[in-house]
Amino acid sequence: MDAHGSDDALLATAPVAAVDGASPVAPPSPARVETTTYGVLAALSLSHLLNDLIQSLVPAIYPLLKQSFALDFGQIGIITLTFQLTSSLLQPVVGYYTDKRPSPFSLTVGMTCSLLGIVLLASAWSYGVLLIAAGLVGMGSSVFHPESSRMARAASGGRYGLAQSVFQVGGNTGQALGPLLAAFIVVPNGQHSVIWFSLAALAGIGVLAWVGRWYRARLAASGRRGAKGAGTAQRLARGKVVATIGILIVLIFSKFFYMASFNSYYTFYLIDRFHVSVQTSQLCLFVFLGSVATGTLVGGPVGDRIGRKAVIWGSILGVLPFTLALPYANLPATIALTVPIGMILASAMPAILVYAQELLPGRVGLVGGLFFGLSFGMGGLGAAVLGEVADHTSIDFVYRLCAFLPAIGLLAAFLPRISPAR
Repeated sequence: MDAHGSDDALLATAPVAAVDGASPVAPPSPARVETTTYGVLAALSLSHLLNDLIQSLVPAIYPLLKQSFALDFGQIGIITLTFQLTSSLLQPVVGYYTDKRPSPFSLTVGMTCSLLGIVLLASAWSYGVLLIAAGLVGMGSSVFHPESSRMARAASGGRYGLAQSVFQVGGNTGQALGPLLAAFIVVPNGQHSVIWFSLAALAGIGVLAWVGRWYRARLAASGRRGAKGAGTAQRLARGKVVATIGILIVLIFSKFFYMASFNSYYTFYLIDRFHVSVQTSQLCLFVFLGSVATGTLVGGPVGDRIGRKAVIWGSILGVLPFTLALPYANLPATIALTVPIGMILASAMPAILVYAQELLPGRVGLVGGLFFGLSFGMGGLGAAVLGEVADHTSIDFVYRLCAFLPAIGLLAAFLPRISPAR
């Protein structure tokens, strides 16, 4: 296999080397010790933080945009849908391509798209320009996630759940920081202050350039060693694989439709129901998104220990009692309930992703692109649908309706147990 073949084979035969203490300007040799490459995982997590911080900025400033451009909830939902679709529809395509030809420096191109989106968002003068800016940020995300997920698996040293959790927690942390920074930077200073977030994109370009050099060296070294055939998971019948992927997609739907109610409308819910200020609502959103980051960090390692199915089953269905109680709680209880909701719900994503990678060995990029793309797509669709529901009913009704979505987690009972790839 040449250096551009399936990276799963590289993972099976050539775990990567530790890079502790390596210079950021001289990528380390990829063939030292067969262990988890924590330096690369940390760099990928940091770049994921910066990428998702930029993404989360868009919904975080919705109250400001709603007032400045006189938008209704349906138009806000369309902004989210535009952003999510440009990311979700392209991600499986990018993942399929990089399964054939890994592209170490594509991540810097994606971050450059996000940079352009931020610059345009800061200077947008019409609703149409807002949609273009959101689309560019989404396009950057579509390039970033499939190949960075592959690189995280390549740096895992076989600890796939841990690697995905470390990688994904960076994104969740960025999503949590976005509203917090928006509350203290953009809300007091106006739309033009969004330009400060271009510094995050520039930092991300620098970090990803270093990671790209590491990955290029790894691919070249793996080609010299002559990688053997990829390890495979327990083989299932084609029909069973298709049915299992279908169940995972439905579970992604339940998770991210519910998450959309928070990412796009939680601030409005708090303002409407409890009459808090915009800044206070952003701080409450930060509490929820911080709990999401914590749950993501826990989900992968737990899945490595007890199995992916158990984590998927518990994380999605286990949140149901808390979601059912949320619409009827007072303000302090609402804030408190969002902590277990965020933690329990978020623990599913690393387990779902690694489970799907084990179900389809040799398709790391495609799986990453498909499931990250689905998560964004479902979030965008959820934002658009729930925005229309809110316009025709109320924000309170949206949360009473969404409270039942985690019950779909019962379908996890039909997931087969599979052996991890070796």
